[in-house]
Amino acid sequence: MPKPASLRETTQAWEALFNAQVTIMRRLQRHPAFKKLTMREYDVLVTLGKCPIGGIRLGALNENVLLSQPSLSRMVDRLEAKGFVSRCGDPADQRAVLLTLTDEGRSIQRQIGREHVRHIHELLGSGLDAEEFAELTRLTRKLGAAVQARD
Repeated sequence: MPKPASLRETTQAWEALFNAQVTIMRRLQRHPAFKKLTMREYDVLVTLGKCPIGGIRLGALNENVLLSQPSLSRMVDRLEAKGFVSRCGDPADQRAVLLTLTDEGRSIQRQIGREHVRHIHELLGSGLDAEEFAELTRLTRKLGAAVQARD
């Protein structure tokens, strides 16, 4: 049976993961693709793009992005004003509103996405080999699942 991690080992791993993420995110945010939309706006469009046909409620969207509810509401207003997001009534609950990507929103999300994934590969691709990337993916998914299981 594997030995459980100590408080120190857990903290060191978290700090290493967090510091790597901050370093990488800062570099990614400087890419010219994010002059069209901020990385957070892009994240909202990506999340909406993964939603089922018909859209998603603001509260459910908020569970999938790292923004407070008021900040997300204001961002959705801005994205709607730019023509990237639309709102429609929820057929299952007339009091609720569903958010969806417009064709223009899907187009800009895909355009930025193509540039973004190439930049991710340029930035990270030589940092680990294929086997190490597979292990990193496995471990981070395992950590995420363990934390979600506590909810």
